[in-house]
Amino acid sequence: MVALFLVYLVAVVGRGVVLVGTGEPVAVGLGLAILVLPLLGLWLLARELWLATTVQQMADTLAASGSLPVDDLPRSPGGRIDRSAADAAFTLARHEVEASPEDWAAWFRLGFAYDAAGDRRRARSSLRTAARLWRSGTARG
Repeated sequence: MVALFLVYLVAVVGRGVVLVGTGEPVAVGLGLAILVLPLLGLWLLARELWLATTVQQMADTLAASGSLPVDDLPRSPGGRIDRSAADAAFTLARHEVEASPEDWAAWFRLGFAYDAAGDRRRARSSLRTAARLWRSGTARG
């Protein structure tokens, strides 16, 4: 995926440079727009890779201490997590964060509880908060 994006990036940046080089006002405007979009994509990709690396480091830390959350929620024959079990796990994780809002591990567990409940947007937000706390070292133990 990253390699494909890099091929796209090289191709698009080349076209943008050619358009800017024409000197025509409309072509220069299009060329600048073409250059901005891949840069935005590159920034988003780098941000996601940085988050993924940090989440893996946090998971390794929790695994080493024996406190990595275990995905043992009941599932349907099709593999879907039982909604009531996911809601119960989410409630426990939310209470843990409310009790210790500066604990990166609590935010980490909340992120995976959100994911189990099917709320990926909030799961990523919780993992970003956990990563920020983990990087700051305020809650590292």
